[in-house]
Amino acid sequence: MTEFFHNCTTNERKREIEELLNNFAQQIGAWRFCLYFLSSTRNDYVMMYSLTVFENLINKMWLGVPSQDKMEIRSCLPKLLLAQHKTLPYFIRNKLCKVIVDIGRQDWPMFYHDFFTNILQLIQSPVTTALGLIMLKTTSEELACPREDLSVARKEELRKLLLEQVQTVLGLLTGILESIWDKHSATAATPPPSPTSGESGDLLSSLLQSPSAAKLLNQPIPILDADSEHICSLALECLAHLFSWIPLSSSITPSLLTTIFHFARFGCDSRGRKLCAVNGGSPGAGPGQGHCQGQGQERARLGVLAMACINELMSKNCVPMEFEEYLLRMFQQTFYLLQKITRENNAHTVKSRLEELDESYIEKFTDFLRLFVSVHLRRIESYSQFPVVEFLALLFKYTFHQPTHEGYFSCLDIWTLFLDYLTSKIKSRLADKEAVLNRYEDALVLLLTEVLNRIQFRYNQAQLEELDDETLDDDQTEWQRYLRQSLEVVAKVMELLPTHAFSTLFPVLQDNLEVYLGLQQFVVTSGTGHRLNITAENDCRRLHCSLRDLSSLLQAVGRLAEYFTGDVFAARFNDALTVVERLVKVTLYGSQIKLYNIETAVPSVLKPDLIDVHAQSLAALQAYAHWLAQFYSEVHRQNPEQFISLVSTALEAITPLISSKVQEKLLLSACHLLVSLATTVRPVFLISIPAVQKVFNRITDTSAQRLPDKAQVLVCRALSNVLLLPWPNLPESEQQWAVRSTNHASLVSALTRDYRQLKATASLPQRKVQLEDTKVIIHQTLSVLEDIVESVSGESTKSRQICYQSLQESVQVSLALFPAFIHQSDVTDEMLSFFLTLFQGLRVQMGVPFTEQIIQTFLNMFTREQLAESILHEGSTGCRVVEKFLKILQVVVQEPGQVFKPFLPSVISLCMEQVYPIIAERSSPDVKAELFELLFRVLHHNWRYFFKSSVLASVQRGVAEEQMENEAQFSAIMQAFGQSFLQPDIHLFKQNLFYLETLNTKQKLYHKKIFRTTMLFQFVNVLLQVLVHKSHDLLQEEIGIATYNMASVDFDGFYSAFLPEFLASCDGVDSNQKNVLGRNFKMDRDLPSFTQNVHRLVNDLRYYRLCNDSLPPGTVKL
Repeated sequence: MTEFFHNCTTNERKREIEELLNNFAQQIGAWRFCLYFLSSTRNDYVMMYSLTVFENLINKMWLGVPSQDKMEIRSCLPKLLLAQHKTLPYFIRNKLCKVIVDIGRQDWPMFYHDFFTNILQLIQSPVTTALGLIMLKTTSEELACPREDLSVARKEELRKLLLEQVQTVLGLLTGILESIWDKHSATAATPPPSPTSGESGDLLSSLLQSPSAAKLLNQPIPILDADSEHICSLALECLAHLFSWIPLSSSITPSLLTTIFHFARFGCDSRGRKLCAVNGGSPGAGPGQGHCQGQGQERARLGVLAMACINELMSKNCVPMEFEEYLLRMFQQTFYLLQKITRENNAHTVKSRLEELDESYIEKFTDFLRLFVSVHLRRIESYSQFPVVEFLALLFKYTFHQPTHEGYFSCLDIWTLFLDYLTSKIKSRLADKEAVLNRYEDALVLLLTEVLNRIQFRYNQAQLEELDDETLDDDQTEWQRYLRQSLEVVAKVMELLPTHAFSTLFPVLQDNLEVYLGLQQFVVTSGTGHRLNITAENDCRRLHCSLRDLSSLLQAVGRLAEYFTGDVFAARFNDALTVVERLVKVTLYGSQIKLYNIETAVPSVLKPDLIDVHAQSLAALQAYAHWLAQFYSEVHRQNPEQFISLVSTALEAITPLISSKVQEKLLLSACHLLVSLATTVRPVFLISIPAVQKVFNRITDTSAQRLPDKAQVLVCRALSNVLLLPWPNLPESEQQWAVRSTNHASLVSALTRDYRQLKATASLPQRKVQLEDTKVIIHQTLSVLEDIVESVSGESTKSRQICYQSLQESVQVSLALFPAFIHQSDVTDEMLSFFLTLFQGLRVQMGVPFTEQIIQTFLNMFTREQLAESILHEGSTGCRVVEKFLKILQVVVQEPGQVFKPFLPSVISLCMEQVYPIIAERSSPDVKAELFELLFRVLHHNWRYFFKSSVLASVQRGVAEEQMENEAQFSAIMQAFGQSFLQPDIHLFKQNLFYLETLNTKQKLYHKKIFRTTMLFQFVNVLLQVLVHKSHDLLQEEIGIATYNMASVDFDGFYSAFLPEFLASCDGVDSNQKNVLGRNFKMDRDLPSFTQNVHRLVNDLRYYRLCNDSLPPGTVKL
């Protein structure tokens, strides 16, 4: 063993040793040697190896061990444990305990009747209490939730046996904890009465309804010696594990709960660390100090373990009536602790108190609060004696004094849960909405103010500067996450108290805007341009903080836009108008004095700040697009002047920014706002505004420098939408479609000029440089066109017609170019994306003949060789190309009516004869999901292609024996589905199972004669085998339900023919075991019982195989 673990041993030699050891372990009498090694060696490696041999023997070979040997092992190992538990290293001792518990798991109570009584005796004898507790915890872990190597009947028996012992065990554990507490309480030094102790009684007495209970919890915390601490922590660990599986019931007594709470106080007692210094001699006492600090941590650990017990109970949603009172008592006691943690006194602020506590204790405490709000608040709020508002005040203190950002985030989550609870409560009880809100109004306003202060540098600079705004995690930086979570809380309060929230937020925004709008007076003209004449370091820092705050508050104002529209539009009109006017003013101001190009004293800091504020003001204005649209529909008839001036001013702010010289962040914000005005607001006069005409000219001017890709696509979408989307509030006759159609055609013509010229040279061979240029033109044009099509795909027929007319020539060019680029998978990928978007949005406008031509071209191009090249040799781009092609076919086969039906045979043959053979044997999931979705759509939308049954025929014949057509193709598709269940890819398995189930729900797939007679039980067989092999365990439930749905088509056949055949074909089990498995599968016909029977069958089949593998060769089975 020492050689094996020595760092100089080679891997070769290690393998040899491993083989020797494994062979030794397989020998029938090896355990005797191991018993001798265990009692005679002090080498950890040898002991660990010997215990592994025992573990293997008990869990895998126990059935075949002679009963005489079993008796010997059952008596020797516990003796060994008793004799040596004090001297063994803890990991060896724990492993030995586990081995003994493993024997109990197999043999108690029949052959090892004193297994549990021995554990109880160990716990009761003071010398071995710790050992007994370790045995008890291991028993709870291994027997209550055993792993799968037991039969279901045995698992049920064990749980029943353990439940019978619960009351005794809990009584013992309560006794241990109480007696240690009482023994040490007597000797605890009573601290002098503190000047603040008076106030703590008040809330507590009101919580606990009894001064005596409050007094009990105010006792000083005892100081425990190391042994007692160890025993208490073991007892609490046992309780936490027991609570994870025993039901809430009266065996969890009030005295047990009170005791656990006593221990929870260890965590919130920072005195623990100080007392240590008093008892451990003077602080400079040398060696004693290390122990002392360790003791402080141990004390905190007891608190953490006690909170873990409380949270186990809290997380149970099902609370029996008789347990509700206990719960109330638990909450009261925990809030006493919360009050203790957040109490301020002269020496301590709340934050410094929390910083002194153990981090994991704070985590557990926050978990408790989350469980309280999410699971139990609705139950407790109705108790008149439970002071919810005072609880919120404590939670408020706890939240805003968290020492870490993560802690603060977790607390914000709890507030979000609380706000959701309030919102849904108000929606369900509209009658007493006011009463509910009045109760919580003060708390919510406080919360809002404090969360807003927390996101401002003005109040919280030190903490905010610690947040990272560079590294992305889940697509957001730490600062963005902080801001986003805070704004969600602000938004939820706004939903409940709109006027309060607005009057809290707007003045703060106004203050910061004053600073920003006042910058104009500091702008001076210098030789190179404009400069901001603010240079003093202190001024620059203040400006930086103010700009960061303005940016956050603009995001807050944008987040609240949704609460001004809809039913409340009129009621909150003035507030919203004030906001929008301010935003329009700010965006124009930023664009006019060109703050984004200004020189500053600290360019690395102030320049990004100025750009960010400008971008956020545009984004905030964009958030009010729906409000503007509603404003437009209210005033378009009477006096639209105010509306017109808002939109025109906004456009004046946008147009100077649409330039390749402007920083991308700002440019994109301007483009998005332009898109929203064109798409959501859609004013009639947009096209006639000079600013918009300027953008038209800029985009269609070939000499102007092209914008970056993203911006170019957005601006083209906006301009296209201005011309294509119907104007709101106007009848069809006033839409001016003719003019708009001409304008749109010339816009698209200008955008595609270079692209359309490619057609002439497409078939000529191109040099490398030329090819790259061509690719750029294709990429730039198609990305714009695809976006234009996508943005009208949900619009009126007229918009789509005009769009297609403008695009027609470009579409034909694309089709002509396609064959020339079939070997350039990056180009093919973009072309197919474009065609996919066309099919999804404009297939009706394209008309049947042209659509047929496109599909035929694709089918001709994608030969077997071309598919193989794409899938096998061109990596992910090649696979993407094939996937997009299959997606286009999905759109085609879903089209109702007869138009595309003639394509079905060639689509199916492409799938089954060309694509499927290439991917069937590959383990990679590429293309498979799309292919099976296409096959599913072929069946789902074209059922009559396979099953011709007419309604009349089925009425006449009673039971329809439907006519079957294209049977070979149907069988091939079904076989492909069956094959996919034998592959390891779990996503594909889940998707395909869902497809079959859908076909059964919608089209009665499992009932069809061909399925019933030739495929049904093959599928059931595959699903059962998958369960037995545990290869797709995450889908156990879905597989169980599908098996039921298939079997229920023919229960008689399932029970009389399939099940006996299935069992007969199972290897690794003898005929007697097969009979037992068959007998245990009751002939239930309801879903829950049936799936339970399936899981029982699978579990026991695996268990029997395990047992049989472990029998020594030549064993006679009775």
